[in-house]
Amino acid sequence: MADLPTPKRRKRSAAQARDEGLIAARALLLDGGPAAVTLANVGKAIGMSHTNVIHHFGSAAGLQTALMESMIRDLADALGDAVSQLHTDAAAPSMLVERVFHAFGEGGAGQLAAWLVLAREYEHLEVIRQAVLDLVDAVKARAPELPDQDSRIPGIVLLIAICAFGDAVIGPHLRQMLGQDGDAAKRLVAQILPLLIVTPSD
Repeated sequence: MADLPTPKRRKRSAAQARDEGLIAARALLLDGGPAAVTLANVGKAIGMSHTNVIHHFGSAAGLQTALMESMIRDLADALGDAVSQLHTDAAAPSMLVERVFHAFGEGGAGQLAAWLVLAREYEHLEVIRQAVLDLVDAVKARAPELPDQDSRIPGIVLLIAICAFGDAVIGPHLRQMLGQDGDAAKRLVAQILPLLIVTPSD
């Protein structure tokens, strides 16, 4: 993890301090993993004393919980955007893959999911349940003539999510081993997806 210069301390509202703390915590998670998300590191990143960070988040566990909740909301929003695209955009299948891969990669959902699972914080995953179910319903609406929708569509969503998760967590290392570029997995899933949702009339 890069050792960045410490910003000068300055006055800010409680809401601003909390928002800046969460932004810094997310950057620390993406750059250094869960172990990097500490009160001291967040304080250093935003120019705030350790005591003040505790004031806004209560404890290290409070900071981590707030970060998880913030990132889960962002993931749910990203899935909601994908649902909207499926209803309105002719290029929806490739856009769906793009949105989900972005959420797990640059958005940090892959690192977050790995953190939640390894920490056995499964209850936090319940927050995105409805967003995932909405996504399944949107794919069903997109392919109304697809046989066995109730079994095939959840499988399609599962494939996209697992591929996006794996690409976010270990993809960079595997791509390097295999001589693949950064979009290789995303491109492959986008190519496969139309084959999975093809209808008998196509």
